[in-house]
Amino acid sequence: MPDTVEPIPIAKGAQVVTMLPGMANRHGLIAGATGTGKTTTLRVLAENFSAIGVPVFLADIKGDLSGIAKAGGDNPRVLERAQQLGISAIQPQGYPVTFWDAYGQSGQPVRTTVSEMGPLLLARILDLNDIQTDVLTILFKIADDQGLLLLDLKDLKAMAQYCGDHAKELKTQYGNISPASIGSIQRSLLTLEQQGGDRLFGEPALNVLDFVRTDAAGRGMINILAADRMMQSPKVYATFLLWLLSELFEQFPEAGDVPKPKLVFFFDEAHLLFADTPKALEEKIVQVVRLIRSKGIGVYFVTQNPLDIPDPVLGQLGNRVHHALRAFTPKDAKDVKGAAGTLRPNPAFDTATVMTELQIGEVLISMLDEKGSPSVVERAFMYPPHSRFTLLSPEERSQIITSSPLRAAYTQTVDRESAYEILKKRAGAVIAATPKVPAPKPSGETRKPASRASRKDVGDVLGSAASSAARSVGTQLGRALVRGVLGSLTGKR
Repeated sequence: MPDTVEPIPIAKGAQVVTMLPGMANRHGLIAGATGTGKTTTLRVLAENFSAIGVPVFLADIKGDLSGIAKAGGDNPRVLERAQQLGISAIQPQGYPVTFWDAYGQSGQPVRTTVSEMGPLLLARILDLNDIQTDVLTILFKIADDQGLLLLDLKDLKAMAQYCGDHAKELKTQYGNISPASIGSIQRSLLTLEQQGGDRLFGEPALNVLDFVRTDAAGRGMINILAADRMMQSPKVYATFLLWLLSELFEQFPEAGDVPKPKLVFFFDEAHLLFADTPKALEEKIVQVVRLIRSKGIGVYFVTQNPLDIPDPVLGQLGNRVHHALRAFTPKDAKDVKGAAGTLRPNPAFDTATVMTELQIGEVLISMLDEKGSPSVVERAFMYPPHSRFTLLSPEERSQIITSSPLRAAYTQTVDRESAYEILKKRAGAVIAATPKVPAPKPSGETRKPASRASRKDVGDVLGSAASSAARSVGTQLGRALVRGVLGSLTGKR
């Protein structure tokens, strides 16, 4: 399908409201209270992007988006809305979909490796404090320097044990590695593993460029991540999506001004991304959001209130769709006024008042014009979707999963030699090479126990040999590792 700059009609009020594909990578916001229609708006935008050949990524946090793969016509409200808006015909249709699932049950397995995620994001998943995060960063630095691949959690646990056992030897070069911090990291890893988080890590790791595909008709692939189970650990969910965003930033080439996005990324429940976020991490998120549009990627945050988004990020979200907000308390009223203040006012109505009066599916909407300026906010109804509201049956979903051309690439797990195996092998070799203490003579003579100093000497020899063995695997790979803005590896593919 050729590139197009034709405006996309997405809503209708006093006039039809359109989105310019050339401005769609300037990011966007979908906001509104629970039950006001945010998910349907997300669906409508995803369908329209797919229709013009733009791939989409979105997380299905409630498990109600699978019907995008099948033609609609199953919901009488769609026909009612079409008649209300004077749309002559809504042609039911499904869209190309790839299902993904970190647990490998409801879609293609989506994994990363510990090395690829990096210490900054992993520390957030593990809920580490600043000191513990610093120690985790040291563990990654040692692994990177020594060419030790951290692929799954057992690799990181082995690395933590190794660094804890050899903290004194490593202190001069890397700084203090406290036993307390090592213990905290190990306990957090155990908790994550018990929650099923170990399935997030391993190989084959996801290649985010696999999101960017089209079907035979040139329609963009809609990549749906099954996130209902992941949402049981909100910090894991938010951090994993942030990692995906950082991967897109690191892997996509510069694109400059594009007639339509290379990919659109919807970040649902975006408030979780910024809840209790350290200032340093928030600054890096702002940097990624600001720069990623030059890669041709549009990021659309979905949340209840725009005030959930920090100002430096909110100021970069040019395309706005606001559903109703409720004002049941003085704080709610203040939030509504603040949200209304983020939109370019329309002299025909009071934005804050209208924001509390909107019906389900009715929105206050402002899109960027051809000059990149936000339009005056309009009151309008979103166009209805073309796809099915009803969920796919297990059989329908299974058919899509098994027929995916990516199935062979991700289904079979790989457990190659990495930090765990290397450290175990080297430690075993050192122990095997250590001279054994002769058994006591049968004459009944007793041998004095080894002095504290001699036992320490043996421990030092073992530690030094193990450290030397680990350094021996420091290949060109280890020396070439470079980490990006959010700590993920760059140029690794």
